[in-house]
Amino acid sequence: MMSTLVAIVFDDPTTAFEMRTSLLKMQKEHLIDLEDSVVVTKTESGKTKLDQATNLTAAGAIGGGFWGMLIGMIFLNPLLGAAVGATAGAVTGKFTDIGLSNQMMKDIAASFKPGSSALFVLVRRATVDKVLEGLKEFAGRGKVYQTSLDKDTEQTLREALEAA
Repeated sequence: MMSTLVAIVFDDPTTAFEMRTSLLKMQKEHLIDLEDSVVVTKTESGKTKLDQATNLTAAGAIGGGFWGMLIGMIFLNPLLGAAVGATAGAVTGKFTDIGLSNQMMKDIAASFKPGSSALFVLVRRATVDKVLEGLKEFAGRGKVYQTSLDKDTEQTLREALEAA
């Protein structure tokens, strides 16, 4: 079964951490099955930092290499992809598998300003209505960049998180 990558960008440095905490609580309640997650923050000086959820890094978790490459390709330097060469090809293939397009990466990068945070989660399975209910407090606070969710689920998530 394929995981779904969801990326949400927030205009402040803390909301991504708060949302990840909420998702981890829901995971304990078996409402969502997260494969892995990472929070990326950009300091006011423009430095990008990665914070991986270590408690999820069990057997079968994607691992730092995947996230490092993803974050590198989105936030750090588009030339990184060219420099990395063959490895990038394999990893980019994985991104394509989870529905992450070059356009989406460019859009995320463009929205990621100093002082903002982003949450990337790989979701195996979710009880969508209950998860969205649990994320109500985040309504209007983030911009959703979605990948391989079906169109209806994507639209519902957007409406839940982007509507003010």
